[in-house]
Order: sequence, then structure tokens, then C-alpha cells
Amino acid sequence: MSFGVHLVDEPATPGGRMPGRRFGRRPRGRFAVIATLCGVWIVCGLGWCGARCLAADQKDDLLSDDPPAAKPVAPATAPKSAPGGDDLLDDAGPKAPPPKSSPAPPPVPPAAPATQPAAVPVAGAKEDPHALLLRQQYPSAAECAKCHGRIYDEWASSSHAYASISPMFHKFEQKINDLSQGTVGYFCMRCHGNVGTTLKEDRYKPLWERSPVSIEGVTCIACHRVKTDYNKSNGQRRIEPGDIHEPVYGNAPGDDVKKVVSRPDEWHVKPAADPKGPGMDIHREGIHFEQLSRSDFCVSCHQVAVYPGIKLEVVWDQYRASPAAAKGVTCQQCHMGSKPGIDSGYPLFPVAVVNGKATPDKPHHNHAFFGPGYPTAHPGLFPQNPRNAEFSAATWLKFDYRSGWGTDDFEHKIASKRLKVAFPKEWDNIDDRQTAREIITENIKRTEAKRELRRQVMENGSHLDGPFFEGTPAAGQALSFHYVVKNTNPGHNLPSGSLGAQPEIWLDVALVAPDGKRVWESGYVDSNGDMADIHSEDVGKGKIKFDDQLFNLQTKFLTTNVKGTDREMFLPINVDIDQLPFIRPAGLPISVLNHPPFIRMEAKSIPPLGSRNAAYHVSASALSKRGTYKLAVRMRSRAEPIYFMRFCNATRDMEQSMNEWMIDIHPYTVQFDVK
Repeated sequence: MSFGVHLVDEPATPGGRMPGRRFGRRPRGRFAVIATLCGVWIVCGLGWCGARCLAADQKDDLLSDDPPAAKPVAPATAPKSAPGGDDLLDDAGPKAPPPKSSPAPPPVPPAAPATQPAAVPVAGAKEDPHALLLRQQYPSAAECAKCHGRIYDEWASSSHAYASISPMFHKFEQKINDLSQGTVGYFCMRCHGNVGTTLKEDRYKPLWERSPVSIEGVTCIACHRVKTDYNKSNGQRRIEPGDIHEPVYGNAPGDDVKKVVSRPDEWHVKPAADPKGPGMDIHREGIHFEQLSRSDFCVSCHQVAVYPGIKLEVVWDQYRASPAAAKGVTCQQCHMGSKPGIDSGYPLFPVAVVNGKATPDKPHHNHAFFGPGYPTAHPGLFPQNPRNAEFSAATWLKFDYRSGWGTDDFEHKIASKRLKVAFPKEWDNIDDRQTAREIITENIKRTEAKRELRRQVMENGSHLDGPFFEGTPAAGQALSFHYVVKNTNPGHNLPSGSLGAQPEIWLDVALVAPDGKRVWESGYVDSNGDMADIHSEDVGKGKIKFDDQLFNLQTKFLTTNVKGTDREMFLPINVDIDQLPFIRPAGLPISVLNHPPFIRMEAKSIPPLGSRNAAYHVSASALSKRGTYKLAVRMRSRAEPIYFMRFCNATRDMEQSMNEWMIDIHPYTVQFDVK
């Protein structure tokens, strides 16, 4: 039971960005080829970012409204400062942008671009005609945007659109291929770049050397050119080839398409390559594909097992045993509906706007695909934006967007010689820098909308209650209390997703004495932004104290190695058991052990509609004074731990972006009296 508890509102200060605005720009006639990012080849291109600070050096304070200077913070029990840390209570530590307290904006506002996106050719002056013909058999999302502008804008900043661009994916994919001596092969690319896999592009090929549709990841045709029911197939779905005129498959009978193509002159369309003449090229038929509306359509990429027999993606297993499945609620209803993460119906919008003329309103499925994922790529390369192609990928990676290049303030300093910068030759022209800043400002606006959707889906799927004290708090006596963390999502665990090192959800709880000093904390992070568990570099070096009360919902792999018992590992590979580790099938049926030999997964997530207590104990020495104490709590979420990113050879800029996207969920503070 609680005694003398009073809620205290602690407003968060949102981080602002200065939008870039051109001044004195001369006309430009340049149009470069499309640019995207592949983390395996990012190191040289991001050489400038090695000097950039990690987000772990920025403010992270639940109780302060002003952005203080960074300084070391104390671990857990001491009110004095100590090396490293992410401070819940005072002016120190890494700062993830705080959640917004204002009403949420509508998900990804529709934008009908003045200039319709168009497919952009691959880098290089010439292209093999056979390759060109093959590429035309897999239309780009940019072609679909001509009629489906709203859907394109939603999809452009989604995790589906990011799947093939993600630098962390490519770093990880390369690392696991190296560790397994290449036995993984194309496995990961089958989902993250299934069009590129279909086109037989080499898995190690830089994305800017791939076809435009390949770098779109899970693009339009990855779902709407599939006509065969698949289930647990580990990404092995066949995309039907054909140019833009070939049929597409959807969750409706296709009556609107039939109406449009039956009146080509009225709608100014051309549903076939012949006869030649005016009109916009469109698909000639829309075919109802019933599985597209069911949850099992998502299974082939969201239920994944690797060759030893261990599951990396487990969402389908969780869903099919969930209350949502029992009621017939689908993945699409929560992840593509009107409210992120909640079955709340679909809004009504035209499915298409053809040459300015809208089709009738129908239930609209939001292609932002609400979820917790977020980008760490250079903002000149993601979200998907036709304007990104004005500069090559290599050129974008030399653009220091963090230093303000292209902003009015920065360029005035350069012009007045108050600031000297040795620009790469690609960025020596002020017009280019200002144009790049315009593009980046537009892209950042879109990713900020994605950040808000991420916050909504996390808050809509969880609830935090407490604190609940055991007994009456008294000066000079130890204090025990707990919070209740509930998964309000009826469809899958909290967190769900993949891999043993991700995703991360944990509680950060801090106690403040009447004199304003923090006297206890659990859930603090080290100087890199990692929790103070056994994987923390600072804990290993003795710089900060191990957090023995940490409440962490992160699932871990357990591997058995040559020496010792089971231990936590980032990947399901027994790297110590063989000088040449392979991911190889087990020598006996998995059903015998219920997991592969020497590898298993330790799940810590909360089942659908389940709850778990986060129990804490504060020593008597921390409550030595009488008066009013504050107890602050927040649930924290991040996609990847920094130690895992370093294990995969991520760049410093990737680490910084990962920490910048960390969010706080349900942050609040209570006051209680100690007598």
C-alpha cells in the first residue's frame, strides 16, 4: 500500500532543430543518381563522425527542464558523482529526446508531392540491357506513388522502407556471416532485400550499386505482387514479375481499378504498353488476395528460425496463443489502423488519386506500419525521398549535418570568415550545402513524425503503476517497494521482436532526499549508454557499480562454451567451441531438448495482457533524513545495446543516433513523507 503519495508533473523539454533555409541560392542543373546507405561500407564515408560525441554525452534528466552541461554521474547508492552514467535526476548523462506531453499529431500527414517521384537509374553510365529488362519487371515504389501518394508518404519513413538501408542491419549481417564462415549466406537478405535477392544481386554489394527497387527494402511489390499463400517459410515468398501494367494483389476485389481502366480517356491512364500514346501507365487489374488481410501473411518474415533450430523472430508464436488471436484481431488491425498499437478501426480515404481525380473513400490501411523501430542512417539517405538522389551516397556521407552545414547561421559564419572549415570538394559550393540542408530538414521532419508514432505505440502497449510500499516509510529504516509493469497489448509479448541482444526495455528508478540529492538509483546507464549489467564496458573496468536490482525485459541468448557453464551471448553461435565456428544443424532432433544443443534463449518479456513486479530495496542509510522524498520512474526503450553495436563494428555516428532515439515511456514522479 502507498502512503502520502502525490503525483508531480515534470514537463520534458523537447529537443529542437534549426531548419535549414536557403539564401542567395543560384539555379542548379545537377541531378545525381540515387543514394542509399549500407553499413558494411559506411566506415570510410563517415570518417568525419569519429570526432562527434555520443548521445551519451548529452543531457538526460527527468527532473530538470533546462539542458545542462554533461558531467559524470554517480552509480546507484552514492549522492556524489562517479565516472559514467545516464542521470535520471540531475544535470548529467546521455540524453534521449524526451517524450512529448502535448497531444499526438495525426500519423504521418498525407503529402501529395508537387513533383511526382520517379524511378531513378542505378549509378553508372551504361546498364546491361538484360539487367534493365529484368529491373523493369519489378516496379519501384516511386512509380506507385503517382496514384498512391498518401500510402507512399506513410511507407517512406517506415521500418519496411528502412529494411534494406539500415546500417546496423548490414553491420550485423556481415558480422554473423563472418562468424559463421559464410554459411548464413543470403538468409537475412531474403526479408530485408527480397527484391534484390530475386534479382540475384550479391549480398555484399553496396546499396548504391543496387537497383532502385532493391534499396526500397520491403517495397510495394514485396506484398502486392505476391499471390501464393505462404506460412512459416523464412522469407521465401515469390514476387510475381511484370512491368507496371501487370496486376497487383490487395485486400479488396479491385472494383476501383476496373472502373478506372475501363475509362482510360476519362482518367487519362494507359493500362498497357500498347498502343502508344498519352496517358499515365498503371496496372490493368486489381486482384483480391485474401491472405493479405490475415496475420499469417506477415509470418514469413516475422517468424524466423536459423539453421541450428533456434528462433530469432518469435512474434507469430506469441500472437497465435494470444487473446487477440482468439478474438480474431489481426496484426494489420493494430499495426495499420487509425491508432498505433490498438485495434480501433480504419479511417476512410481514397485508395488512389489518379491524375488529380480521387477514387471513392475506402478503409485506409496506414503503411507506416506502427512499431518501435527507428532509423540510424544519415538523414540524407533516409527516409525514402526522391530528392535524396540529387547527391550520391558517397557525397551524402561526407556531409556533416550535425555541424549545421547549410543552415543560415553556419553559412553566415563561413561568409564572414568567423568560421573556417576545410570542406570536401563535393561540398565546397554553398548552393549545394543549402540544397542538402533543405533535403535533410524535410527528411528529419518525417523521422520526427515517426518518433512520435513510436512513442504512441509503446505507450499504448504498456502501463506502469506504483510505487507500492511495504510498510510505512520511516527515517533510519530500509525501504522496500515495487512497481507493476503491465503489457496491455493483447497480441504479443512486451517487448517482442528478434535476436538475443535486442530490443531493450528497462526501468530507471531514482530516489531523491529532501535536500535534493539523489541517494539511490537502479536502471542508470554507463558512459556509452548501456545498462550497468554484465555487458557494460564501464562495469567490466570497475568504473561504475554493477546494478544488482536492474529490471530488464531484454531477452538473451545462452550459449554453452568450452569452459564454464551457460553464459549470455549476443548471437546464437558457440564462438569458443570451434576455431572455425559454423551455424550448423543439430545432430539430434530439436524436439528432444526443445532447443539446439549448447544454444538456448532466455526470454524475459511479458506475455500479452500479463504483468510483472519490479521490486526494489533501499538501504536504511539512504533514508537518514526526515522530510519529503521524491521517487522518479521511467520505462526506457532502445533498439540495440551499444555493446552489441560495437561487437558488430558499428560507427560512432551510428552509436550516437541509436542513443538519440532512446525514448522514455510513462515518466512520472511521486512524493512521499518520511517521519
